[in-house]
Amino acid sequence: MSPKITPSGQACGATVTGVDLTRPLQPETVRALREAWLEHHVLVFPDQAMSDDDLERFTLYFGAFGDDPFFGPIPGREHIAAIRRDADETAPVFAEVWHSDWSFQKQPPAGTCLFGITIPPVGGDTLFADQHQALEAMPASLRERLEGRIAIHSARRGYAPNGAYGDADQAAGRSMDIRPSEAAMATQTHPIIRPHPETGRLGIFSSLAYIIGFEGMDEQEGNLLLGELYQWQTREAFRYRHRWSKDMLVMWDNRSVLHTATGGYEGHARLLHRTTIAASPAD
Repeated sequence: MSPKITPSGQACGATVTGVDLTRPLQPETVRALREAWLEHHVLVFPDQAMSDDDLERFTLYFGAFGDDPFFGPIPGREHIAAIRRDADETAPVFAEVWHSDWSFQKQPPAGTCLFGITIPPVGGDTLFADQHQALEAMPASLRERLEGRIAIHSARRGYAPNGAYGDADQAAGRSMDIRPSEAAMATQTHPIIRPHPETGRLGIFSSLAYIIGFEGMDEQEGNLLLGELYQWQTREAFRYRHRWSKDMLVMWDNRSVLHTATGGYEGHARLLHRTTIAASPAD
């Protein structure tokens, strides 16, 4: 049976049914899913009672495991991290800023898989923003200021010892296993506008969550441009709002979309397991 792909009706995203991710997939099914992933950027698989073995097997259909530099893995699993928040936790919601996962790496990951285990009855939606549409609809005056620009990426704002998830945050009782490090101070450059390595479609890559400036531009001017870009690239017109349920797998293309967490589930626990799909050699 071929998977059925149902578009979300929003800027991106589609739901996939007619496939059982607890069993090995045939090559033709994997090809169909990759085509849908590249077209819709976010794929949602409801009602999949997956084990960690299933999650790892599914991830490897799309590439090697990526490196998660500032997360500790769950016990016994080198490549799975827990996105966790306890019911009584008071630390800020993790990743509540628009970003592309690990864009500060030399070869940022192609994709991310997230599987819902404990899902609160309210809140906790994940928002996605299509960066191809954001570029294609961008005013010429803004695009002209971005064309040819090289962005400087760094994890320092989040994962340095004095960052948002640094030593003070860890001491405040965050349940998630985040490991801040001086390694977060490193920088890496990528074009702010670049072609998707598989489709060739141009898009905006990443945001001020990990971009700290532009080559050849002073800090103040760079920050103003980043702020203006952030307001544009996260507009409602480019978004898909995803509502979670238990036993749901979501995979997204970090080369095509930004995403952000949301709160609104105070007093409820939330647990998801995450894997990262490494960049392909072409990336």
